Amino acid sequence: MHHRLAAGLLAASLVTAPLAAQDRVRAISAGDKQQGAAANPQLVAQYGGRYTGPQATYVERVGKRVAVQSGLSNAQGDFVVTTLNSSVENAFAIPGGYIYVTRQLLALMNSEAELASVLGHEVGHVAARHSQGRQTRSTIGSILAAGAGLLTGSNVVGQLAGTGAQLYTLKYGRDQEYQADALGVRYITAAGYNPYAAADMLSALDASTGLASRASGKDANAVPTWASTHPNSQDRVARAEKLAAATGRPEPAPAQDVAFLRMLDGLPYDDDPQQGIVDGQTFRHPGLRVRFTAPSGYRIANGDDAVTVLGNGGQAQFQTIAAASAEAGVAARFRALGASPSGEVRTGATNGIPYATQTVRAAVNNQAVDATVVAYKFPSAVYTFTLVTPAGSGVGPFAPLLDSVAPLTAAEANAIRGKVIRIHSVTAGDTIDRLAARMAYPDLKRERFLTLNGLGPDAPLRPGMLVKLVVSG
Repeated sequence: MHHRLAAGLLAASLVTAPLAAQDRVRAISAGDKQQGAAANPQLVAQYGGRYTGPQATYVERVGKRVAVQSGLSNAQGDFVVTTLNSSVENAFAIPGGYIYVTRQLLALMNSEAELASVLGHEVGHVAARHSQGRQTRSTIGSILAAGAGLLTGSNVVGQLAGTGAQLYTLKYGRDQEYQADALGVRYITAAGYNPYAAADMLSALDASTGLASRASGKDANAVPTWASTHPNSQDRVARAEKLAAATGRPEPAPAQDVAFLRMLDGLPYDDDPQQGIVDGQTFRHPGLRVRFTAPSGYRIANGDDAVTVLGNGGQAQFQTIAAASAEAGVAARFRALGASPSGEVRTGATNGIPYATQTVRAAVNNQAVDATVVAYKFPSAVYTFTLVTPAGSGVGPFAPLLDSVAPLTAAEANAIRGKVIRIHSVTAGDTIDRLAARMAYPDLKRERFLTLNGLGPDAPLRPGMLVKLVVSG
């Protein structure tokens, strides 16, 4: 089990959290179903698509078992529980009975009860109508904003802001998080799960967030995580533990959920090679046979339909477009954004690949910016970068990025392999350091092993104990 902080003395009113909100929604309305059905396809696509491996059926079963405890519906068929093929640790729910968890977050869990606690928390947000007045939307950074238009009067920049980046829900407030925690504990308890698993899961998420911060210099990632959309704190861990105690259920003795851990064996981890992989500042896609490197200090978000590079000096999106030449690719990209700009289209070549580029002036909330499209004619396709930078800077800080675009050889493409979770049964002589050395990372091997398995630095390893390893697939 994950180590938890002592709960301490908390006021009863804070421990239980307001539960009246669970009565705000007593059924899944036709309007909510329609709203959820409309948002679901885009959301799934922007989180890497639906993960359909054997673990997805397991997640669906647990999610529906917990969701019916909310009272929104007694029919499990009214809920859609989806595992997303995303390397982001996140979970969320939207109106209409749609519940999501990413495979990356699933890999962090160590029991079915922890999975239930995450899904129960998200259902709690829906039951309490926390999404009222909020929008699930996408972004590629602070410069882009809805309603912005090019000087031609089109809405190119506004459209760009809504494509190619990971979806995220607006942050919930502290009180809403506490409320969803309380509802989630109630739901999982009613479903027969260990209520203390909620505190275990929150503690695991804290540890994972801290590890991600340590690794961020070499493993930059602009995609939202649980921590960015669900404010977390040690106080929440303590409150969750107190909520569990308030159920009157005794805390079970620590024991491994062997069936759950064995279920995780073979689960893909980190990036899916079919969608390209991010390795530090470099993106490589074996299918597209292309690579590029983000500038220092910029972050890469690998979405299903585009790759986004973010930083203080602007944003860039990489996409494939149907065109016969680089020049035609520039024109096609601007047309896709609703614009037909006039002006010079410059051409050249980088790393043996012909390119064409054009920059136009745009306005965002009365602030001038440059919008640039760069198209590269690869042997089999045309790829584009669409950039937004401060007015007058042109490609600005993205010059090194654009110069780094290059083809992958067949050997380089074939050498790209993904990572998977493997379940290892501890044998005599196994130590944390020996097992951590098998983690498929160049750094923080020990820290990654401990965090993934919810172990303290001095945790004993017993023969027969199951542990998770991340290895090359």
